[in-house]
Amino acid sequence: MERSLELANMTRVQQFILLGLSARLDIRDALFAVFLTLYLLTLLENTLIIYLVCSHSELHKPMYFFLGNLSCLEMCYVSVTMPSLLMGLWNGFYHISFIACMTQLFFFIVLVGTECILLASMAYDRYVAICHPLHYPLLMRPQVCLGLALSSWLGGLLVSMVKTTCIATLSYCGPNVLNHFFCDVSPLLNLSCTHVALTELVDFISAIVILWGCFLVTMASYVAIGRTVLCMPSTTARYKAFSTCASHLIVVGIFYSVTIFIYARPKRIEAMDLNKMLSVIYTVVTPLCNPVIYCLRNKEVQAAFYKTMHWS
Repeated sequence: MERSLELANMTRVQQFILLGLSARLDIRDALFAVFLTLYLLTLLENTLIIYLVCSHSELHKPMYFFLGNLSCLEMCYVSVTMPSLLMGLWNGFYHISFIACMTQLFFFIVLVGTECILLASMAYDRYVAICHPLHYPLLMRPQVCLGLALSSWLGGLLVSMVKTTCIATLSYCGPNVLNHFFCDVSPLLNLSCTHVALTELVDFISAIVILWGCFLVTMASYVAIGRTVLCMPSTTARYKAFSTCASHLIVVGIFYSVTIFIYARPKRIEAMDLNKMLSVIYTVVTPLCNPVIYCLRNKEVQAAFYKTMHWS
């Protein structure tokens, strides 16, 4: 009882200080230029893909519908985390209000959850296309594609509402310094002055359901694809299919392995420097690489791009 009264009398933290990616003055300017370039390039790539998918009827297919959703998600993704990263590199640290921090956390979790489900949906789409081509028009009809896309966004939204509510209702009495470049789960839990066991349990269970569930669906789809590809009589067809699936698996593997390591843990991460470095991979690297891996190497997308350039 005395402990509760003591906490109630403490001043609630009104703002947090993000230490940013690096405090070294000799490299901050260079890092700012690099990450600003990567940010603009990511926006350009994904805007181009959305435009191509929307403006070319030959790309009005389930696969490109999901890729358009992924590009939209990636643009939102980098726009949630990158501004605070850039501000931290520009100023050395970044002040963010409690409400703005929770808002950033909410949208970040929405997008992480949505991407996990969307990548699993895309893997299922490829599984049906390669393993059951005759049933593909029925199994991946527009209503099914729309349902999978909506489920991805609504699933991410639901998970984020639960997790953000749990974290926002914790007490933060000071210190208010986050050793990160955006408001993430583990840094916030480390600053809470109340018992966080229940919040950690909710975070862990939701991460297990979303991350591990989607990861297993994705891997099962690619294993089935691999078995089908091995039975193809043409060596050229096998090589082409394997090269495409391998590049997809690299991106998917990096994203899931890093997010599972950070979020699907029963305890929060104490080593924040490691957390920051790993966070760069799925907040900067994967949004930059996904358009190249999934779309810009695709011959149909390339043909649509050349047609657009010819029109202009």
